[in-house]
Amino acid sequence: SAMGKLQSKISSHHSRYRADGSVEETGPVRAVQQHSPAHADAVTCVAALQPGLCVSGGRDQIVAVSSWRSGAALRRFIGHEREVTKVTSALDSNRVFSASRDRTVMMWELHGTSGPRQHFPGHDLVVTGLAVSPDASRLCTGSRDNTVCKWDTETGECLGRAAISRNLVTHLCWVPGEPYVVQTSEDKTIRIWDSRELRVAHAFPAKRHIQTCCDVSQDGRYCLSSSGSAGEGGEATLWDLRQTRNRVREYKGHLQTTTSCVFLPRGPALAPSIATSSYDSTVKVWDRDTGACLATLCLEGSGPLSSLAVCASSTLLCASSNSGIHVLRVSDRADPALEEVAAF
Repeated sequence: SAMGKLQSKISSHHSRYRADGSVEETGPVRAVQQHSPAHADAVTCVAALQPGLCVSGGRDQIVAVSSWRSGAALRRFIGHEREVTKVTSALDSNRVFSASRDRTVMMWELHGTSGPRQHFPGHDLVVTGLAVSPDASRLCTGSRDNTVCKWDTETGECLGRAAISRNLVTHLCWVPGEPYVVQTSEDKTIRIWDSRELRVAHAFPAKRHIQTCCDVSQDGRYCLSSSGSAGEGGEATLWDLRQTRNRVREYKGHLQTTTSCVFLPRGPALAPSIATSSYDSTVKVWDRDTGACLATLCLEGSGPLSSLAVCASSTLLCASSNSGIHVLRVSDRADPALEEVAAF
């Protein structure tokens, strides 16, 4: 079948940029494994699922579960009527959640039927934020309609709704082990919601640009946000979620809007690091504590990059507009490299 077919795509143009800006050629040309695409059009979002699996959403309205090691498509969930905007799942759970431009959120069972197990209708505009509690019992959603909602995943009941004027939600992220949810917005503000009463527990000072995405470190100590603006490039910002709640560091270097930001798992040799993707077709790895750019990978012809997901200890997935999902490897060494190993 076409699904299982593998062609090798020769990739000679992946130069690596040193932190000082000089280009280091990557030596012998490596072949990037090109698998059958998971989506027929732009991939808008990607997230880790279980070991070896990922979930992605696309302009083709499909939610796909794939093996990122083999590129094999395991499930294709069909039910959304417009582009899928966000996907997520609870760790070690069989439940997958997706948000869409059709103003709804759906829950799917990994081993269930191809139709949705639960519907969450209730937003008035595109749903742009999606975060599930660690025990998968609660879901928080956000939209361009200025509201954040809380849901019971079992019954589909809306447990709360909070509206804030001009709060056009761009992303939601649950703080591990806490009842808090971090939210970014087009109003340039990052808010921390207490999911129990669905109220804002803290808002960081507004930034200069639209905030596009957020992530929280595994230990719950730090939060990352990414931002961008026309003509001024993009950046990411590190915030302390503990007592001081202050801005710790900025990561500047993308030429266009930064669309996604993730904490990378600690490796024995790699300093604490983060990764960012951008409309400028590059993925960058940064030293979390110094702000130095450790590696840059340009995915030629990919168009704007929309979303990053951390899989195994050294694997990143990157969703693109033109060329599917890229599988990237971060080498764990003092001078890290970022290389593409496959695409699907």
